Parts: sequence; structure tokens; C-alpha cells
Amino acid sequence: MGRLDFITILLYVAGLFAISTVASRRNTNQREMFSANRSSPWWASGLSGFMTVFSAGTFVVWGGIAYELGLVAVVINLTYGVASLLVGYFVAGRWNRMGVDTPAEYVSRRFGITGLHFFTWTMILKRIMGVSVSLYALGVMLTAQAGDGEPILPVSLETAIIIFGLLVVLYTMQGGLWAVLMTDVLQFIVLTVMVFIVAALMLTESGGFSHYRENIPAGFLQPTSGKYTWFFLVGWTAINFFTIGAEWAFVQRFISVRSPSDARKSACLFGVMYLITPLFWMLPPLLYRSQIEGINKEQAYILASQSVLPPGLLGLMVAAMFSATASMVSSQLNVFAGVLTNDFYKPLLNADASEKKLVLAGRFFTALLGALLVATAIMVPHMGGAEKLIVTINSLLVVPLLAPALWGVFSRKIGLKHLLIVALTSFSLGLIMRFGLPAVTQEGDRLWALTQYVLANKVIVELFVGVLFPVCLLIGFELLLEGDDIGAMNLDACCHASPHGEQPKSPFDTFPARMVLISLMSLGIWVLFIAFREQSSRTILLPVGVTLILASGIIEAVIRKIGTRQQA
Repeated sequence: MGRLDFITILLYVAGLFAISTVASRRNTNQREMFSANRSSPWWASGLSGFMTVFSAGTFVVWGGIAYELGLVAVVINLTYGVASLLVGYFVAGRWNRMGVDTPAEYVSRRFGITGLHFFTWTMILKRIMGVSVSLYALGVMLTAQAGDGEPILPVSLETAIIIFGLLVVLYTMQGGLWAVLMTDVLQFIVLTVMVFIVAALMLTESGGFSHYRENIPAGFLQPTSGKYTWFFLVGWTAINFFTIGAEWAFVQRFISVRSPSDARKSACLFGVMYLITPLFWMLPPLLYRSQIEGINKEQAYILASQSVLPPGLLGLMVAAMFSATASMVSSQLNVFAGVLTNDFYKPLLNADASEKKLVLAGRFFTALLGALLVATAIMVPHMGGAEKLIVTINSLLVVPLLAPALWGVFSRKIGLKHLLIVALTSFSLGLIMRFGLPAVTQEGDRLWALTQYVLANKVIVELFVGVLFPVCLLIGFELLLEGDDIGAMNLDACCHASPHGEQPKSPFDTFPARMVLISLMSLGIWVLFIAFREQSSRTILLPVGVTLILASGIIEAVIRKIGTRQQA
């Protein structure tokens, strides 16, 4: 990268911290820091949820699959949209209507303190493992060798992980959930614009569809391939349903909006976007396969971008890659720092803590979790690599942990005992099938045939054990149990004592809209600046820059119109 690219990255990081600094002024209490005082706009919550799924893992894992296997990567990503629409229809409004301030408050009331401890520590372990893959993936992409043989960033993989992790921890500590929401919106804008530019530039050099088809492998445009079968897609949709419907980072977004209808709109926005955008996101590695073969698939996305972007915009693409991971990391840091502050530090260590102390405690836990995350990310290469970890973790852990919690939102029968049985039995069986059998069996043993089947069908086994088995257990409990669990009655008391349903409309908050306006304006000016420097890319860059500035002007006009209407 050249000097202009590094200037771009520095300006982008400065913009993140500017947003975080402005957002920090709202953190007068811990409710503002961890739930935005239930005043987040539904569109900001939806975009933030979208960006929470989107990470450098998307580029490395799914981008790598797109480069290697083709259209199957697009179809896999469509499952997020289907799952999110189902969550919007069935689940999101229920979370908002409960009247709890954090997901952990729901778990403590529904499953007791023991359930809260079990769920918190296992979820922290799971998310640190999962998010560390994204942070590692970011490091892999941005230390890849460019076309000239030089790395994109002249630092080691470990140094890149530490630097990027530190940046995310700092702005999340400072600005709380408002910083997470607003920087997610900024990151969505930057990422969308940059992927559009890369895809447009690559399409102009593709030589047409007929030329493209001649230079890709057979079956590259098929919706399934290899281990990614239709059975996998159905299972992956189920996994994503439980993830989006019950994982705390997403639940936090359903809680942080004003009403159940806003929560539903937030999830549906997320879902619609994931139904219409996956082909757009995967275009660079899909197109790059027809041009270059034999590269490391984990680096295909960044190398495709580097092959067409002019100086200055490669730095913005690096910033976009950072954006994708930053949104996921900051979301997880904020939600778990909130849990440790509200549900462990305050009740167990300092029941009379002032709001100032709670905010400080939240920032301390953010830093502590960030340090664990960075350390784990550095260890990812020693644990099997990005694709293996992300698929295995989600297949074996998501449903056993999240399905009982989500089931408890609708069912009055299951309790702590049943949550523990489902989670521990499913996970233990998964470990035995996935790792235990291959380690203890030898050719000729009774279980040798089963072991060979497990090794040859790892994805199917993981989905059966990690999805079908725990759901079947929950259905069995629902049919056999009688009477209400005490946790369901505790939750009723919480909900009846708390305001729920549609909340009165509050005055229009200009802060989120103005953050979007400033982001669009700044990005548009920078794209125009690059366009006037780089004649070869001007045809595409000029319309993009002008469109961004016009969009910011439209938002300003809308803000003023709403303000005038409220004053009348």
C-alpha cells in the first residue's frame, strides 16, 4: 500500500473515535451504555445486527468458499436472511415486550442464578472462540502478499491482530452501545460502497459472461457442492435462527429499540438485506477465480480487491475489512461487558455502586474481554484454522446452548434442569462423535465402521448432534412435562411489572441520522478526491462520490422537515 492508503486508514480510524467520543457523552448511566436507554432507531438496530454477522470471517471463510467452490457461498449466506425473517416474525417482538434491560436479566429470572452462571460463562467461551476467528481472519487478509509480492500491511499477523483488537476495544470502552450502533452504521456504509466499487471495476475487466464461464471449474455455479449439501443448508438455517433469535448481541438490539414492532422491523430489515445482498458481497472472489488460480483461498478477497483498486481506495478497502470485524467484536464486547457489570459486579461485589462506578466497571470488563479475545485470535492457526473452527463451533455449540434459552421464551414447562440436560448431553455427544471416536478406535474394532462414517461425513454428524438432537430433546420435555416451571412465573412477574407494548413516541432524535449524514458526506468527498487523482477509475468513482453527497443532502432535508413539524 502507498502513502495515500495509510492516510485513508488513519482518517477512518479518527472517524471511528470521533463517533465514539460523541456517543460517550450519552453514557450518563449504565443503561445508556449497554441498552441505549431503549431509544435506538429500528433501522440503526437492524443495520447493526446485519454488521454483527458480517465480519472478516465473511471475507475469509465464505469468500474463500466462493473462490474455491463458487455460488454455494452465496446460497449459504442466504440462510442468514431466511433465519432473520423467521426471528422477526416469531421472536424479536417477544424479547422487547418482556421488559428486561439485558438478555442476562431474562436468563436469571427464567433459569435462576445457576442458569445465569452456566449460560454466561459458556457463552463467553463460545463467543471468544468465534469472534477470535474473525479477528484472526482480518489479520490474515491484511497481511496477505499483494500482486507485487509485498504484504498489504507491512506487519506480522500477530501484530496486526493486536493493533486491530486494541482499536476496537478502545472505542467500545469509550462509547458503549451508542458507539457500537453508530460505528456499525458507518462501517455498513463504507463496506457497501467499497464492495460495490471493487465489483464494478472487476466486472469491467471480466471479458463478459461467456469468457467467465470458460475459465471457471465445472459446477462452480451450482447452489450446492461437496459437504455443503441441501441438508447442510437446512441445518445452517436452523443454527442461524437460534443464533439471531437468542444470542445476546442480537437480543440486545431487539431490547434497545422503542417497541415490539420496532424490534420486528429491525430483524426483518436484517433479513431482507441478507436475502438480496449475498451475491453482491461474494462477487469479487467469484470473479477473481476466472482470472487467477492456485492462491490461498483465505486471501482471495483482499487480493481480488488489490488487483483493481487505485491508490487511496485500497486503504479504504482495508478500512472496510476492519469495519466488518470491528462491528462483530464491538457488539460482543459490549453485550458481555454489560452482563458482567449488571449481573455479576453489581449484585455480587458492589450492590450500592453509583452509576459512574458501573460505567467504569463496564469499561474495565470490556478491556479484559478484549485482551482474552486478542490472545485467542493469535492461537487460531494452532486450532485448525478459520473455516474449520467457525463451522465446528457453530454446528456443535449454538443450538445446544441457545435453543433451551429461546424455548423458555415460549414454553412454561422447561427449567434449569432441562437446560443443563440439553446443553451438556448434546455437547458431550458431539465431542464424542467428532473427536472421541476417531481417537480411541482402530481398524477391526466394533465401532470402526461408525468412526469411518463420522470422519467421512463430519458436517452431517455435527448438524445431527448439534441441531436435531437438542431440538428433539426439547420437544420430548415439552410433551412429557406437566405444570409451570417456577422460572416462568418469575418471568411473568417481571413482565407484568414492566412497561411493555407500544411505547409513546418520543421527540425525534437527530443524533443517529446526523451520524449517517456526516459519514456519507465524508466518504463521498474522499471518493471524489480519489476520482480526480485516478483517471482510470474516474468513470465509476465520480458517480459514486456524487451519489453519496446527494444522499447526505437528502438526509439533512428530512431532518429539518421533521424538526420543523415537531416545533409546529
